[in-house]
Amino acid sequence: MGASATFSMQIAAARPCISNSARVSTSKIAPLARASFCGSYHAIASPKLLSSRSPMTVSTGKFITRAMSQDTASTGSNGLPIDLRGKRAFIAGIADDNGYGWAIAKALAAAGAEILVGTWVPALNIFETSLRRGKFDESRKLPNGSLMKITKVYPLDAVFDSPEDVPEDIKTNKRYAGSSNWTVKEVAELVKNDFGTIDILVHSLANGPEVSKPLLETSRKGYLAAISASSYSFVSLLQHFLPIMNPGGATLSLTYIASERTIPGYGGGMSSAKAALESDTRVLAFEAGRKGNIRVNTISAGPLGSRAAKAIGFIEKMIDYSYANAPIKKELSADEVGNAAAFLVSPLASAVTGSVVYVDNGLHTMGLAMDSPTLAL
Repeated sequence: MGASATFSMQIAAARPCISNSARVSTSKIAPLARASFCGSYHAIASPKLLSSRSPMTVSTGKFITRAMSQDTASTGSNGLPIDLRGKRAFIAGIADDNGYGWAIAKALAAAGAEILVGTWVPALNIFETSLRRGKFDESRKLPNGSLMKITKVYPLDAVFDSPEDVPEDIKTNKRYAGSSNWTVKEVAELVKNDFGTIDILVHSLANGPEVSKPLLETSRKGYLAAISASSYSFVSLLQHFLPIMNPGGATLSLTYIASERTIPGYGGGMSSAKAALESDTRVLAFEAGRKGNIRVNTISAGPLGSRAAKAIGFIEKMIDYSYANAPIKKELSADEVGNAAAFLVSPLASAVTGSVVYVDNGLHTMGLAMDSPTLAL
């Protein structure tokens, strides 16, 4: 079953309402998807389906954007403000312009945050070259017409906590040649030396080398690799970044409904890793909250089609299933996840922590498939 919460009514003495003065930013980011190590297998986008099924979609080349300009939003006539100006975010798990991590980065940037990125070491050169040559310029466009600025890109392999953990075959691997200081501990130290502190930490990492195997056929090595890369990596990141996070900051990760419901084909221990990530979210919310006044939440996003997700082999069917059966009958786009992320790390969500927030058009609520042939009998 889904994460549950117990609500209680409390009567308290009246207190003044303290509001945050801020500029509205309700930008919606183009559907993007993650790839390689740095992507959640469910985090994907299908431009074909989006353009054909989303009546409010505006197509700009190969990117789909649903957006309100910051100039329009700043009037305050369209809702509460999300203002992240003066905040600094470190986003672990961006290797191209195709993933949830990228969509979240754009949403935070549109709200005014400074963006730092951690990129998987083997993908670093291609990512930085693409940025430098303007390959991502179209997808870097923010609602006000400016380009998202990434202040610094750090090489990162979140599977390794410190240099002592790196095996010799990785140290000598040519894919890691030319990069240094890329373990979690070292990256946190570099960020501290470069910027002092951060306010927002985003975990957009997932990898399961045996994801296409049923759990019954998954090896111990494959299972533990999925746990290490997809869930413990979040624990490690928070462990090392918490000392440089400003009080009142927030962290965020990405999960998937396979953590609590059976998704045949989502194997290799990935469902177990997502379940662990959600459990850790609750425990870390307590520990980081008490230790550093830091909030910890995770977004359970619906199927959206990435290159990484294609490793599963049936992602288009998952997208079709969601469209046919979710309470809200439309395609999910990555910008909707980005918008939710911006809210969760903003002062507007100052009392939200330890939560699994579903951004899936309500698919997680369903116990019966509306397109089941049995319903037609």
